[in-house]
Amino acid sequence: MSADALEALTGAGIAATLTDSFGPAAIDVPPESWVAAHEVLRDAVGLTFFDFLSASDELTDGFRVVTHLADFWGGSHVEHVLVRTLVPRDNAVLPSLTELYAGANWHERETHEMFGIGFDGHPNLTTLLLPDEFEGHPLRKEFVLASRVAKPWPGAKEPGESDHAPAGAPSRRRTLPPGVPDAESWGPRPAGSPDPDPLAPAQAASTPARPRRAGGERRTRRQTE
Repeated sequence: MSADALEALTGAGIAATLTDSFGPAAIDVPPESWVAAHEVLRDAVGLTFFDFLSASDELTDGFRVVTHLADFWGGSHVEHVLVRTLVPRDNAVLPSLTELYAGANWHERETHEMFGIGFDGHPNLTTLLLPDEFEGHPLRKEFVLASRVAKPWPGAKEPGESDHAPAGAPSRRRTLPPGVPDAESWGPRPAGSPDPDPLAPAQAASTPARPRRAGGERRTRRQTE
């Protein structure tokens, strides 16, 4: 199915590429061909079932929007592919797929709400899950989970803070919960202060603490004399 889908797209003049992924094959298309690609896959390839649309935050690369399309035939046999595109962070807009797939309506509203991605031509791009007064887009990586600072962190107590710990037992220095950058990078700032880079904490968190070993490299034991 993935080969047929790629052939149909390239035959229609769409610059599509096939990418290895976990599970269904993933086909990447440019944003300007987003609707045209789905129309080809629906009408020429037979992927008439729209499963979902969502996105992922790729930091400075923008937002990757993905759909999952399927075709059911031969009883329980299913053919399916992922269709992906990348939109820039400073202009995160795609044309809506609601004219092709009615099921895209709900998913585009959710993705707009959670990531701030616009969908031109959507008939009702309004609040779906969050309160009307909510500010921000919770699934963007620069969104700060402030409640993790304002509320006690759940779970076991820190070492030395147990009810059964000996008196005077040392305790570990408290650290910020996962997903919460230092307050200096997101909290209230004096008037005239330069605005911090909103992506800096997310980029720092995405950098491995130590480099991975090259493929095939093995840790060797230290020889003792």
